[in-house]
Amino acid sequence: MEYVNLGNTGTKVSRLCLGCMTYGDPGWREWVLDEEASAPFFREAVEAGINFFDTADMYSLGVSEEITGRQLLKLGNRDQFVIATKVGLKMSDDPNDIGLSRKHIMRSVDRSLKRLGTDYIDLYQIHRWDYATPIEETMEALHDVVKAGKVRHIGASSMWARQFIEAQNLAMSAGWTPFTTMQNFYNLAYREEEREMIPYCAETGVGLIPWSPMGRGLLTRRHTEQNMAETTRGQTDDLAHALFKREDDFRVANAVGDVADARGIPMAQVALAWVLSNGAVNAPIIGASKANHIADAVAALDVDLTPEELKTLESAYRPQRVRGHQ
Repeated sequence: MEYVNLGNTGTKVSRLCLGCMTYGDPGWREWVLDEEASAPFFREAVEAGINFFDTADMYSLGVSEEITGRQLLKLGNRDQFVIATKVGLKMSDDPNDIGLSRKHIMRSVDRSLKRLGTDYIDLYQIHRWDYATPIEETMEALHDVVKAGKVRHIGASSMWARQFIEAQNLAMSAGWTPFTTMQNFYNLAYREEEREMIPYCAETGVGLIPWSPMGRGLLTRRHTEQNMAETTRGQTDDLAHALFKREDDFRVANAVGDVADARGIPMAQVALAWVLSNGAVNAPIIGASKANHIADAVAALDVDLTPEELKTLESAYRPQRVRGHQ
């Protein structure tokens, strides 16, 4: 396993981050695995050298955090893992149990700590931009949880680049903690982040930890609109249906298939290797629900795409409207 600095910090993370949305309560989403079914994936990840794990309070309404904390503490000591979680999305019908207000952040960080079974969170991320709360209130609250020792670093997720820049400038001018990472939507079938967000992060030392590097499964097999729903998740993942439905998306997936076939390797390795080839990316967030998923992701670390392969993959892309946070 390779390790890199998390953004411009000294914290070392594996080049792959295991996303834990898949592990939790099947009652929340049909494709979610319960704790017994989830345990082998945590074990395999740790044995492969992965030390970076990403979850969120809203994944299975807290159950994912509980499972993530329990499983990791069974496999090693707390300090050997870099645990990331998120705050901001709706947790209940309580009008204050959503968003990025000081009230919600202060309440949520304590609940996440309890569920994870730890006294600190390595990376605490805002799940989306909160249009109902002044960004000044959010950034000061995040700074305060860092200074309280509950959080080591803070990060953001998908938003407009202008919003991210506003938040960073505000934090630095006020002497507050700026964001260390950006968890953005980025893969071969969605490259609009290359316009503004990725250049800004690369120039300022913000680490990228992209979600959905394989397009929620789109880029792991050849596609038409008719065969998108071959798995339980494919049938029930409304976000995947909303994000990927253009003929252009299927064209990109089939280009991945062409490169993979020529190499004799799975498409997932090619798609992930392309994301890893971007120097601004610290660690793509991978999902794993089948026996081969982690092994394929680790193998992608050794896939060096040639200029000709990159041209094949990238020439299939067509610009599109911004997605992932609207």
